[in-house]
Amino acid sequence: MINPGRRLTLRQRFVSVTALLGWVGLSIQLYLILLVRWELGASLLGGLVNTFSFFTVLTNILVAVVLTWELTERPCAVRRWFLLPSVRSGIAVSIALVSLAYNLLLRHLWQPEGSQFVADELLHDVVPVLYVVYWCRWVPKGSLRLGHVGLWMIYPVVYFAYLLLRGNSLAAYPYPFIDVTKLGYPQVFINAGGILAGFVVIALGVVGLDRWMGRRAEPK
Repeated sequence: MINPGRRLTLRQRFVSVTALLGWVGLSIQLYLILLVRWELGASLLGGLVNTFSFFTVLTNILVAVVLTWELTERPCAVRRWFLLPSVRSGIAVSIALVSLAYNLLLRHLWQPEGSQFVADELLHDVVPVLYVVYWCRWVPKGSLRLGHVGLWMIYPVVYFAYLLLRGNSLAAYPYPFIDVTKLGYPQVFINAGGILAGFVVIALGVVGLDRWMGRRAEPK
């Protein structure tokens, strides 16, 4: 049986590796986008805006931030907030959606190579899976309620509203299933509604799993 000290060491190693992979994937993706903009003579600031307009990038940043705070021992209000079980669980829902949506809806649309392949695999598969493992293994269970699902939905809903406003101004959309110029608003809202429904299903599954695991952890 692993002693508590050893268990903590394994946790720190796991969290360190996952955080590192997350930041590496984000760094590669940012570098590649800025490199393309540089070669085209386009605005690098526009490249930054494009980078942070992807739900994948934003959610992987949240994952990397949570794991980095996990490794930081200095107490502060921001750290306490990010490490709340409800916050870490909401991020688990979002990163699971990132992986599922990419593999079901987007993977077949292109075949990245080289560094882009590495970034794609890290951000869409490796880090999401590792973070879900982290959530299952180390985030305290038993505190989630159905009301948390509504709170978690604020993130994707606000993101979708931002994309519509940005797309209306620039006629550019980061994902083909929300491209209003090609699909029109009715179809885009149908597509977004389907993805939001998937988000809710994942969220309900997380709440249910949290309750089940919380009951199992209760002393008999």
